[in-house]
Amino acid sequence: MRAFASSADLTDKTQTLEIVGEGVYALTAEGDPNVGAVEADDFLICFEAMATPAAARQWLERLREHTDKPVRYLVLSHYHAVRVLGASAFAADVIVAHENTRFLIEERGLQDWESEYGRMPRLFKDPGSIPGLTRPTLTFTETVRIDLGRGRFLELRHLGRGHTEGDIVAWLPDQRILFAGDLVEAQAALYTGDAFHREWSTTTLDRVAALGAATLIGGRGAVTCDVPAAIGQTRDFLEVMLREVGTVHRRSGTLKEAFEAAHAALAPRYGRWPIFEHCLPFNVSRLWDELDGVERPIIWTAERDRAVWNQLQS
Repeated sequence: MRAFASSADLTDKTQTLEIVGEGVYALTAEGDPNVGAVEADDFLICFEAMATPAAARQWLERLREHTDKPVRYLVLSHYHAVRVLGASAFAADVIVAHENTRFLIEERGLQDWESEYGRMPRLFKDPGSIPGLTRPTLTFTETVRIDLGRGRFLELRHLGRGHTEGDIVAWLPDQRILFAGDLVEAQAALYTGDAFHREWSTTTLDRVAALGAATLIGGRGAVTCDVPAAIGQTRDFLEVMLREVGTVHRRSGTLKEAFEAAHAALAPRYGRWPIFEHCLPFNVSRLWDELDGVERPIIWTAERDRAVWNQLQS
């Protein structure tokens, strides 16, 4: 059996800080979760928080080589522990998230924390530095606009359910730069264990594409200027899963058979991309539930993680 999830991935990844536009920064790390920041005239907006305050402080040290403006807003694109638990390091005046993300934190925050720590221990640098669950101080349902000064603004938008039910993107229309969160990945496999596959692969990605971004920072992978290709890769991954798992489900096959069919169809194109083997058992399990009519994702616990992994990767 393969080592559980990413528990054996203990090698540090090389981080790359890119200036992708005027006052726009992105930190990528060979398939680890991406983070970013946008400069306003007299403050910063940071996008994503990392898994622990210790990890977030390392990112902020890199950012401080370019700007010393205070962090006014910390934007959480969605709720997963590796995206939010480092929030305290930013000392932000306002923590922004979708209203559904607030609900998810209360509903399953502790279980998700334990689950992701077990799956991806390397990302949790100094886990003792986490003071507790991160809760947003400003939530919304559709759009929030932040004035950056000099006629510029940043829009936070909810474009539909996808990776979770609370995904938001950060859109800079004057520079056509989009922080897409985990709604789009650039040469990194998708995690869909808390997803809404049919909505994500259709209307949600259609709305992402309709923005017409020239530069995209996805949840993982490199910054890309080939935005249609990144959206297309994300859509194709979802459509292949829907086709393969759906075929097995319709003939009353087993979850194990669905996993094997999805793996065989996806691996030739995506199998060498970051976190593919880690994510696929959880992806197929969630999609199977969705096809069974389970509307909202079942909460992942450390125990459930292991049971699904052992069932499908054995």
